[in-house]
Amino acid sequence: MITGVSRRIGIGYAIARRLAADGAAIVAHHWSPHDAEQPWGADPIGGLGVVASLQQEVPAAKIVGVEADFVVPAAAFAVMDAAAAAFGHVDILVANHARSSSQALADVTAAEIDLSMAVNVRATLLLAQRFAAQHDDRRPGGRIVWFTSGQHQGPMPDELPYIASKAALHELTVSVAAGLASRRITVNCINPGPTDTGYADDATLRLVAARHPQSRWSAPDDAARAVAWLCSDEASWITGQTIVSDGGAWWSGG
Repeated sequence: MITGVSRRIGIGYAIARRLAADGAAIVAHHWSPHDAEQPWGADPIGGLGVVASLQQEVPAAKIVGVEADFVVPAAAFAVMDAAAAAFGHVDILVANHARSSSQALADVTAAEIDLSMAVNVRATLLLAQRFAAQHDDRRPGGRIVWFTSGQHQGPMPDELPYIASKAALHELTVSVAAGLASRRITVNCINPGPTDTGYADDATLRLVAARHPQSRWSAPDDAARAVAWLCSDEASWITGQTIVSDGGAWWSGG
């Protein structure tokens, strides 16, 4: 189960493509109306088109698409139930979805705080709850991966509702992992660093690349490789961790 697979240039799409290529059956969640409200816009082929594109890239994979708005409290359970119905058992949950907004302290609204926390935190916790409830403790165990941002390494003063929710997920990682460790369900968090998913303008792309020690942004495939490893049998002893996968951006000022 991978959430936030709504744009071919996005991290969710790269994760779905990688895990499908590794042999996983995929349930790909999307909610394109949020992207349509953003400056970068929705993928022109739409959510169902994105799922079809995945199928074309990995023809042998079993891929099912599901659309849901995580502002709705019941959506998280509905998505997990759809995944279990499609394939009988869900072994991996990658909560990649995120509501993003640009609000500094002078502009922040109660409504946007509530929406960001509902989508990014409430839905993620409920997805994890439903995932654990359906998991039958088979070996080598289950995998939950979610995402934070770089708020713990440097200020992001213009995205307060977003970073508040990402900070919450970061801090929840250890506690949720502790509650599921005895069932061999690992819970880990990834900070992918500044990732080129089509939202930055050319000037920002050049500036960040110039500051980065490897002279580039993170790519969606960089995050996908980290997720694939955390979901593999080889990472069964890794849990409760927040992994910074940014090529060194955090200490370089990138």
